[in-house]
Formats: sequence, C-alpha cells, structure tokens
Amino acid sequence: MPLPMKLFEISDVVLKDSTKDSGARNHRRLCAVHYSRTPGFEIIHGLLDRVMQLLEVQFTDDGTGYHIEMCDDSTYFPGRCAEVHVRGNLIGHLGVLHPDVITSFDLNLPAAAMEIGIEYFL
Repeated sequence: MPLPMKLFEISDVVLKDSTKDSGARNHRRLCAVHYSRTPGFEIIHGLLDRVMQLLEVQFTDDGTGYHIEMCDDSTYFPGRCAEVHVRGNLIGHLGVLHPDVITSFDLNLPAAAMEIGIEYFL
C-alpha cells in the first residue's frame, strides 16, 4: 500500500473489573495510527483536535475543555508522548511509537498513534 498509511478503528476493549458479575467490562475506544517515513506526531495531534472540534469540546487549560500533558509511557518514544484530558478526566494517550514497539510488529518505519476512550462523550 502507498504511504502514508492512516488506520482508524472504534471498538470495544475488554477490561478486568472485579466489581462486575462477569469479572470484566467493555470500554469503547477510538484508535488511530499514522505510518509513514516521518513520525507524524503533528498529524495525530491534528486528528485529536479535529475529533474534539466535532464533539464541540474546546481546547482549554482551565479544566473546562480538553488539553494534553506530556507524560512517560514505554509504548511511546521518550519525550514524544502525551496524555489527553477532557474536563479533568484522563481519556487516553497519543504520541510517536517507541522503536521497540515498531520492530515488535515487524514494521520498519516510524508511526504515531492515538487511543482515546469515547464513552465519555456518548
């Protein structure tokens, strides 16, 4: 397939939850990956901005809208990862995937990814 590859999915993730009778619960998430010769952090960040615009959630630093905060996550390249917060709640992460993650999936080019919980908006 020609580059860049842009992959998107909305699906349920099953999480352990001892408070439920079944021992698990479903959580709906949106995931997007941008795979190309350059990492594409700005592409993924732009996608987050567009999704929030469509959901009518403003970018703010005062806790009334959404914002991102730098974080450390071993899935992502150090210094190229951020948490996504909406109205004070952590809903996901975005960033440039760590080279170890890239090679674990037999890929050879950089990729940026975003995963956010969307049940907050339903």
